[in-house]
Amino acid sequence: MYKFDTILLRFDRKGEKTGWTYIDIPADIVQELNPNVKTSFRVKGKLDNFPIKLVALLPMGDGSFIMPINANMRKGIKKSEGATISVLLEVDTDPMLLSSDLLACLEDEPAALAFFYQLSKSHQNYFSKWIESAKMADTKANRIEKVVKGLSMKMNYGEMYRYFKENSQT
Repeated sequence: MYKFDTILLRFDRKGEKTGWTYIDIPADIVQELNPNVKTSFRVKGKLDNFPIKLVALLPMGDGSFIMPINANMRKGIKKSEGATISVLLEVDTDPMLLSSDLLACLEDEPAALAFFYQLSKSHQNYFSKWIESAKMADTKANRIEKVVKGLSMKMNYGEMYRYFKENSQT
């Protein structure tokens, strides 16, 4: 495990990352965690005392990575932009299971299911994680409906999310 302190940051205007809260993971720390990696990978550990797992680090192109800090993580650490947090990380090799509810619904839409399996594992995981992060059953059902529709329209996760956001349906 690798331990360091850092500051919670927030993107102003940065394309689809606009408004994200995140932490920087400097290149030297990435090299300690996962030598010579240049693509996204998952980590587990703690942010302060809040446990995390299967969290993706995203490459920034200069050898550094970022970790998006979602609302659940911010609530868990009870901190926001500008606060200092203690980070404890290691590579997470645990498999990410796909949403069984999503897969069951996709069984009724063979074309959407076929397109889903053509997507990279990371995009399959984006869909699944978004669905499983819903706290209410009706929110989960609504997200599944959007995913099935988006996959039927041959959209990847980002395209689907933007489509429904632009149509005020997310």
